[in-house]
Amino acid sequence: MMLPELHAAKDRLLALLTERAFAVKKVTLASGRESNFYVDCKQVTLHPEGALLTGLVLEGMVAELEAPIAAVGGLTLGADPIATAVSLVSQLRGRPRPAFIVRKEAKGHGTRRHLEGVEGLPAGCELVVLEDVVTTGASALEAVRRCREAGFVVRQVLGLVDREEGGKENIEAASLTLRSAFRRSDFPVAMPPA
Repeated sequence: MMLPELHAAKDRLLALLTERAFAVKKVTLASGRESNFYVDCKQVTLHPEGALLTGLVLEGMVAELEAPIAAVGGLTLGADPIATAVSLVSQLRGRPRPAFIVRKEAKGHGTRRHLEGVEGLPAGCELVVLEDVVTTGASALEAVRRCREAGFVVRQVLGLVDREEGGKENIEAASLTLRSAFRRSDFPVAMPPA
């Protein structure tokens, strides 16, 4: 199978996000804020073509980082399909990186861990936290905190979409870098529903 080149993949991914995930409607976000638009990335990251394109674009962003990245993941549920897609594409490109999941609450039985998929990773190795939509940055920062508590290094957060509502600034205030594939300004102008 031929993988599309990165520029074409990014263009097609934005088209899919606009078509399948972007909606002009009044919603209450996870942050508690109200908005006149919504980007439901799971409508794309769980779609076969969307998952492949997401993996291609974000794995390309991981590959551009200067530090060697051991694994990619983030807070469940939004980051789960993204981490899987990036991990799969990394394998196809010959630079395999496992995916990991950060639970919102520790597992109530068995290992009682917050992180899954990090077994066998060396202590102190560098991870990248992934996020589907960045609004305030709170979910990404929670994932970073859990990773650091487990003994890993995190310096980078990669987002699929930055709503441009302060998340980048909050993440950077925590001495991290946020890079996003797309920003709010890449989508149509949202008008309040009539």
